[in-house]
Amino acid sequence: MQESIHKYFDMGLIQWMSYPPQRYELLDTVTKVARDPFFNAIEMTQINDDSQREAARDLLAQSHMRVCYGAQPRLLGPGLNPNAIDEEERLKAEKTLLEAIDEADYLGAKGIAFLAGKWAEETKEEAYEQLLKTTRNLCSYAVKKDMMVELEIFDYDMDKCSLIGPAPLAARFAGDVRLTHNNFGLIVDLSHFPTTYETSKYVIQCTKPYITHLHIGNNVVKEGCECYGDLHPRFGYPDSANDVPELLDFFQVLKNEGFLDERDPMVLSFEVQPRPHEDGDIIVANTKRVIERAWSLLED
Repeated sequence: MQESIHKYFDMGLIQWMSYPPQRYELLDTVTKVARDPFFNAIEMTQINDDSQREAARDLLAQSHMRVCYGAQPRLLGPGLNPNAIDEEERLKAEKTLLEAIDEADYLGAKGIAFLAGKWAEETKEEAYEQLLKTTRNLCSYAVKKDMMVELEIFDYDMDKCSLIGPAPLAARFAGDVRLTHNNFGLIVDLSHFPTTYETSKYVIQCTKPYITHLHIGNNVVKEGCECYGDLHPRFGYPDSANDVPELLDFFQVLKNEGFLDERDPMVLSFEVQPRPHEDGDIIVANTKRVIERAWSLLED
């Protein structure tokens, strides 16, 4: 493509993934991203310190970036399950997600993203109904603030073992939520296609009416290899699934399916994490190079 990718997408990164909080200071990295004109969006998550939260809000307000909020760590860290069969456990997950909506609103985000919890085959349909209950309650609360609720599709049997799930089930779920709430959408992530044994074309065509947000990244799905599972290593990582050809295919499918909309660009964030011995800034630069190369190869 001769035209810039920024014409069609608001390019973002997932702050806590590219700059893990165990190694990088929050406000330093928010400032770094806000100073980088490559980024039109940033995805934040829970900030426990009140003064840091206020400072982050002020930095983001200056930036003219779209702010997104990922509530996934609020569930994964303490092991909360929004589709728990036990109602008390489900309510614990719902409570933190309602709090996430409030924090997202404070930071300037127009919605939250989350993921489904673990499931068991014998209670799959019951868990599905529990997730519907949680999601509809979130949407009812979020709509009062003019905010979206988005569910990210994860693997169902490899790492996260999430209820949602393969693309057909995600489409079914999104359709059921949309029957009652129109402030709901799906996040599809190139990183996760190999973990659900699906292709870009299959996932995007299957979930097309409900996609409101895009992620790209990489994973290792060869058993026995280093970094196996849903760990989002850099593009080009040994034995990994995604690099320039796979990202080019993703872009081509998006183009073919009508997702290149200059009037209303969708957020497209990368979800790439440095390994313990790697440098976050270099991994971010690596990802930009892969994006620019794949985009340059996309047919006009």
